[in-house]
Amino acid sequence: MFDLDLPWWEYVVRGVAIYGALLVMMRLSGKRTIGQFTPFDLLVVMLLSESVSPGLTGGDDSVAAGLIVVVTLVALNVAIAFITARSRKAADLVEGTAVLLGRDGKIFKEALRRNHVAESDLEQSLREADCPREKMKYAFLEADGKITILQH
Repeated sequence: MFDLDLPWWEYVVRGVAIYGALLVMMRLSGKRTIGQFTPFDLLVVMLLSESVSPGLTGGDDSVAAGLIVVVTLVALNVAIAFITARSRKAADLVEGTAVLLGRDGKIFKEALRRNHVAESDLEQSLREADCPREKMKYAFLEADGKITILQH
């Protein structure tokens, strides 16, 4: 049950490598992808977890290997949270920053395109904020993928 197929440190290295790779991929996929899951996005997340599982443990199904990987992933998550809470640069790098999508009733179509936001999503956010387009002062795509509307 506690016999390992690989040296203990290899599980740590595997966990760090896969965590880092997935973090980079999630950042590259864009804010809107993270903030608004479709059924297809959920399917991708489920398949990602299944596909990286053997890579984390090297095929070792022992309890010890699983615990080493879990501790590594939780420690990485705590470390990232600690660092981003104390460094604005690190937070911007890991979490991203808000993007201006529109100002004074004008929608910036290039910003929508660059951030993979459909104009209909912005219009929906305007309706949810009970804000006609002409009364929109600012529209932001937040780092978490939500659209924030500020009115005049």
